[in-house]
Amino acid sequence: MLTSESPGTPLLAEQRFLDVVIDTDVASLIQKGRTPDWAVRRMAGSRVWLTFVTVGELWKWAEVRSWGRRNRSELGAWIARRPVIPYDDAVARNCASLAAAAQRRGRPRPQNGTWIAACCTRHGIPLISLNTKDFDDFAAYDGLVLLSE
Repeated sequence: MLTSESPGTPLLAEQRFLDVVIDTDVASLIQKGRTPDWAVRRMAGSRVWLTFVTVGELWKWAEVRSWGRRNRSELGAWIARRPVIPYDDAVARNCASLAAAAQRRGRPRPQNGTWIAACCTRHGIPLISLNTKDFDDFAAYDGLVLLSE
């Protein structure tokens, strides 16, 4: 795995991965049919994973926006077509380690982003994200492979 390269290096820009994780914003854009071209290229030929966190955030959006039965059914079907990284003890311990290290650096990260990074680093799967500010530290210090524009 390419953990020592920064996200903008040519090596990562051309690298293809068997598996990738998408965060919630990328998942949302896919559902809306507005996936950025760069993200489409990053996902091409890869098995695209969600995390349990993204699944929860997507369902939260359905609740907050008071989606009807049809939209909820479409969301459920969309989620069901993708593999999901579940919570487990190893992910929880990894999340705690990432959060503690970020706090010690004086840069605590958003909770859900930390959980997503924990899933990715626990399983060695790169993350495709629009929110690089939430994940840059994990890429710089903790081995997260962050794929972005």
